[in-house]
Amino acid sequence: MVEELVAVGVTLGSLGAVYAMAAARVIKQYERGVVLRLGRLQRNVRGPGFTMIVPLVDRLNRVNMQIVTMPVPAQDGITRDNVTVRVDAVIYFKVVDAAEAVVEVEDYRFAVSQMAQTSLRSIIGKSNLDDLLSNREKLNQGLELMIDSPAIGWGVQIDRVEIKDVSLPETMKRSMARQAEADRERRARVINADAELQASKKLAEAAHEMSEEPAALQLRLLQTVVAVAAEKNSTLVLPFPVELLRFLERAQQAMPPQTQTQTQPQEQPQPQSPSQVQGNHAEAPSVARAERVKLPDSGAPDAEVGELGPSGGSRSGQD
Repeated sequence: MVEELVAVGVTLGSLGAVYAMAAARVIKQYERGVVLRLGRLQRNVRGPGFTMIVPLVDRLNRVNMQIVTMPVPAQDGITRDNVTVRVDAVIYFKVVDAAEAVVEVEDYRFAVSQMAQTSLRSIIGKSNLDDLLSNREKLNQGLELMIDSPAIGWGVQIDRVEIKDVSLPETMKRSMARQAEADRERRARVINADAELQASKKLAEAAHEMSEEPAALQLRLLQTVVAVAAEKNSTLVLPFPVELLRFLERAQQAMPPQTQTQTQPQEQPQPQSPSQVQGNHAEAPSVARAERVKLPDSGAPDAEVGELGPSGGSRSGQD
């Protein structure tokens, strides 16, 4: 009799241990337990810690309440200004109602992923390329609203959506690079022209001040010489005053024009007689030529006058 009672007690204890092991559940801090009893949802969601369920009757579903980071696959699309792009994003969401996440949707992760891809393609078609590149914050807010609207009924809350990368064709990249280069060159020229304008104004003011004080120009020249000499140069270039050039130019204009002497044409020598030629050969060889001079107001024949020779005398050509 005692042995039978002991055997029954051991059997009941074993059954109790097996039941406890089958009914005992441990829920982690970041999880919530949703119990379906005979397929019916139990509204009391089990919190973290140790909990018991009815074996073979209850079914416990653990739902992760942490923030989930899910990458959205890259989507190809055409922007509103007809540019082909490839955009990928990342989405951050979490479950706020564990019961709805289990009952309302089959797989809330897959549902959120498909909704994010569809919304991303839609936002690409509604946006311009400049918005995708420079105004991403506004697009992120639009994506968040588009995904969060249906996700609220699933017990899921969208925390944030970020566009990670926008891939462009190589031709578009080169075009944008040329555009940026041209814009930077334009700004550089404008800045350079503005600097030249300001410098010219300052130089004009400096020239006005120096014109009132002539010594200021000389002091400035000496400062320039000191600055050049400080560099240990072997060649020193000094500016030539323009006033001196103007003085020389005015002096040249004030000089009277020189008179040019006009020479009279010489008469051709007349042919000489043989006796005259013989007399000329007898003279010194230094005599250059003989000229015929007509004496005025006299009836005497023409006389030939010779040039002075080295002896200082002159001879006539008459016999």
